Amino acid sequence: MSVTITAILFTLIGIALAAGGAQLLMLGGSAYYIITGIAFLVTALLLFLRRPSALLVYAIVVIGSLIWAVWEVGLDWWQLGPRGGVVIILGLWMLTPWIRRPLGFRSPTTGFRYGASAGPLAAAVVVSIAVALLSMFVNSTDVNGNLPEEQVAAAPVLGGNVPAGEWHQYGRTPYGQRYSPLDQINLENVSSLQEVWRYQTGDVKLPEDVGETTYQVTPLKIGNSLYLCTPHNWAIAIDATTGKQQWKYDPNVGLNPDRQHQTCRGVSYYAEPTAQPGTACAQRVYLPTSDARLIALDATNGQVCTTFADNGVLHLEQGMPYNPAGYYYSTSPPVIVAGKIIIGGAVNDNYSTQEQSGVIRAFDVNSGALLWNWDSGNPTQTQPLPPGQTYTANSPNSWSVFSVDEELGLVYIPLGNQVPDQLGMNRSESVEKYSSSIVALDINTGADRWVRQTVHHDLWDMDVPAQPVLVNLNRDGAVVPALVGPTKQGDIYVLDRRTGEPIIPVTEQPAPGGAIPEDRTAPTQPISALNFRPRTLEGRDMWGVTMFDQMVCRIRLEQLKYEGQYTPPSLEGSIVYPGNFGTFNWGSVAVDPERMVMFGMPTYLAFTSQLVPRAEVPPKGQDEKGSEQGLNRNDGAPYAVRMGPFLGPLQIPCQAPPWGYVAGTDLRTGNVAYKKKNGTVHDMTPLPLPFKLGVPGIGGPMITKGGVAFLGAAVDNYLRAYNLTNGEQLWEARLPAGGQATPMTYSVDDGRQFVVMVAGGHGSVGTKPGDYVIAYALPR
Repeated sequence: MSVTITAILFTLIGIALAAGGAQLLMLGGSAYYIITGIAFLVTALLLFLRRPSALLVYAIVVIGSLIWAVWEVGLDWWQLGPRGGVVIILGLWMLTPWIRRPLGFRSPTTGFRYGASAGPLAAAVVVSIAVALLSMFVNSTDVNGNLPEEQVAAAPVLGGNVPAGEWHQYGRTPYGQRYSPLDQINLENVSSLQEVWRYQTGDVKLPEDVGETTYQVTPLKIGNSLYLCTPHNWAIAIDATTGKQQWKYDPNVGLNPDRQHQTCRGVSYYAEPTAQPGTACAQRVYLPTSDARLIALDATNGQVCTTFADNGVLHLEQGMPYNPAGYYYSTSPPVIVAGKIIIGGAVNDNYSTQEQSGVIRAFDVNSGALLWNWDSGNPTQTQPLPPGQTYTANSPNSWSVFSVDEELGLVYIPLGNQVPDQLGMNRSESVEKYSSSIVALDINTGADRWVRQTVHHDLWDMDVPAQPVLVNLNRDGAVVPALVGPTKQGDIYVLDRRTGEPIIPVTEQPAPGGAIPEDRTAPTQPISALNFRPRTLEGRDMWGVTMFDQMVCRIRLEQLKYEGQYTPPSLEGSIVYPGNFGTFNWGSVAVDPERMVMFGMPTYLAFTSQLVPRAEVPPKGQDEKGSEQGLNRNDGAPYAVRMGPFLGPLQIPCQAPPWGYVAGTDLRTGNVAYKKKNGTVHDMTPLPLPFKLGVPGIGGPMITKGGVAFLGAAVDNYLRAYNLTNGEQLWEARLPAGGQATPMTYSVDDGRQFVVMVAGGHGSVGTKPGDYVIAYALPR
């Protein structure tokens, strides 16, 4: 009976592999699956006939599969496992007495049946298991090395006048370095960090909230107060030493299903330099809200500062060509410089062609009066718009964080793409110039001084998502004021921030064509010599839990349109890799200005993008997401777009891990010193498995003078500390929710250095929501 059941099982497996393999072969893929499927069917037939040669044929299957797998992926355990798991398990079953005896010789005198000879199959199985065990001790994906430890800059320029123990802006200073000069926590003692307080805001994700309800805030620390906001835009001050709440302000933004995002990355702080101590609103916190307001609050008590704008509230929808509620708001904190508060805004991706402008505006920080506006759709008119005139609809917007060099008089803007992101028809000349670029604007006039485009004719939603980082670099015996700009496509642009000219070379490389007839593609795309771009996906990169779902992913790879990075969207569906989350996103990178090195978290997750003709778009409200996943309607455009991660039948990525790394780079040379897989599948699977595959993440890192880098971000719920020099993990703390925010650090009056992490989860990556603010310090 066991032999018959096994024969039936082998028949079913053979049919599945042969049918799928034939389809894959006709599409131009690997012949392995059809050959192996036929071999399974032959083995099944021999089992039905009770022939001992079934064991020999299957031994050929085992050893052939081993040779093919090692030839494709080397000694990579996570790639070998899906290829050989089913094959080896069945090989072990074939070696059991229940299979071998019915196939063996029966003595004519005693009637005893001897088991069929299993020498070749046993040898094949043993060799395969030995190779699998060996691969568990081979790390074929990491790049090992060391960053230079030399303190190159004796007096590094950190940007702004921020005391060492404080954190005044999203990236700590106007330069956005995410670097703290504190060194009490260092390589020797970081493993002793322990939680010292935990605060819960009370702002939790509601059942009726939009899916993209996320907690991405980095608190500010001024004096002994931490200032932060929550997903529903509460502003809160808490005691930096104890974590006790000092005040809370709720702007009552309500719920709106048309909002694509419900989040807040931070607030902005301003102290009036000439105000007398104790003056009301001498210190202010500015709160951006998801209903397109900017509210000025007294930093000491949370009261609204009524002298700002309209009784303390600046309405950001003013001057917009369209004003549907929920389509425009600011998710990131504005920057404050030279008496001006400069702010951009997020527009809903791929909802409609009638969206608000991506205008960047500067308002008087005290009165709220409009001082200048820079609209990438009308870039030369920077004087405040006259009554009755509106900004350009759908012009590229900036939803991320700005950086400032007050000495040069420049604010650096990471710009996005024009909505709809995947359709480039009828874009204006100015949109083609500024889309998906880094732009330097004059602080006083708003005029653009230079622009560096990172994607030409962007059809892939490759916004510049990250705050540019400013740092002075020693190059060829001179100190050069530089800008480090991470991008979704994996480039790190290192530019002279005075001119936008590359310090590390940028070249133009040929790009795939084949856009839909109404559109076009750019013949070349820029690429920085310093980059974390992934190599082009191949069949051998496809993955699954078993050989079956891996085969399905290989078929999908061949069916989809894919000619490497910048393959245009298509009616049949295209692979976009890196995907919409990007290699780098709003978490940016951290830079040590003393050692002139960079620490970042490159992520690799392919997406698919399929254009849907307007006539085939289902009625509104059906099968739509309006975000990075599902159907995006693009109302008013000839095509909607259906997109999402490139997943297999079991809803795991089709591409093989690692999906996420930590990496260190020497900015003076452009050399990547190390790249190490980061994070486990602890919170990605039904069981809390500790396997370190290297998982995706969204969030940012922070560096301290103590040589330690801190990072949450990964889709397992941990805050981790790393050795900045070599990327080795030194410490981790389990978080009660997703850590998709950027950590920060400061010191308190008794001299202790604290590290603070917000844990609240992220809607798009599906991590656990929460409302936690957690502080860690060394034991007293």
